Amino acid sequence: IYAYRRKEDMTGRIQLIVAIVDLIAILYIANLVRIKRLEVKYALVWFLVELLLLIFDLFPALLEGLTNCLGITLPINMLFFLGFGFVLMILFSQTIVISNLTRKSKRLTQEVALLNKRIDDLEIDENKKTEEKNLEERK
Repeated sequence: IYAYRRKEDMTGRIQLIVAIVDLIAILYIANLVRIKRLEVKYALVWFLVELLLLIFDLFPALLEGLTNCLGITLPINMLFFLGFGFVLMILFSQTIVISNLTRKSKRLTQEVALLNKRIDDLEIDENKKTEEKNLEERK
């Protein structure tokens, strides 16, 4: 009986620690958004993950039910599966963001090159006019 009670105490203690860490993570993410170091659209994914972890921590029967429903042997395997899916989702979304930024960077580089060319052409025209004016004044 003592060993069983000790196991329940430990589980409760671990649940409390995980809940506190989750809440700290949520506050940290909110602070990053507040000081504009993280955009809201990226923070939402992290808020969702932290919320799911908090729900699974507070209601472990939900995780066990989902585990049984999907035919996965252990709840920890379900967590690894969800974590793997989350990592793949983040990688895919970051790949899209990087692709968009690459395209924008290329376009901006081309625009800067065109503007530099225009400036060079204007400077050449201005230098020619100045030289012509100087030649006329010498005559």
